Amino acid sequence: MSTTKAPTLAVVNPDDAAGLRVLQPSGWPMPKGYANGISGEGRIVVTGGVIGWDANEKLADGFVAQVRQALENIAAILAEGNARPEHLVRLTWYVVDMDEYLGNLKELGKIYREIFGAHYPAMALLQVVRLVEKAARVEIEATAVVPR
Repeated sequence: MSTTKAPTLAVVNPDDAAGLRVLQPSGWPMPKGYANGISGEGRIVVTGGVIGWDANEKLADGFVAQVRQALENIAAILAEGNARPEHLVRLTWYVVDMDEYLGNLKELGKIYREIFGAHYPAMALLQVVRLVEKAARVEIEATAVVPR
């Protein structure tokens, strides 16, 4: 009987000040703009689905502007929970047009780094038919782990 051996996991940045560990299986190519996995211990801060509107529920104009506002909204929610962007362990993006996302990667990366810095949590990206707010182009869920 043969058994398959799971890949060996390499831990990247083990002394990270946020107490999180990026998990990168050995031999896998390094992901760009996200992590394959992250482990951490501490208090969990979770957002709901966050869209790109302001405190008056006015949506920003266009996909890129909505992403910026959604990320700023997530940063504000994290701050309210005494968490910071470097505590993020997971982001799930829901977009109504995958081509719109892919066509704006360079600008999205710049905006992401302006708001969250160079910390890249595990991420998933899904295209959906529509969001609850009909004019919304993107919705993002976030999970953070604040070290003890």
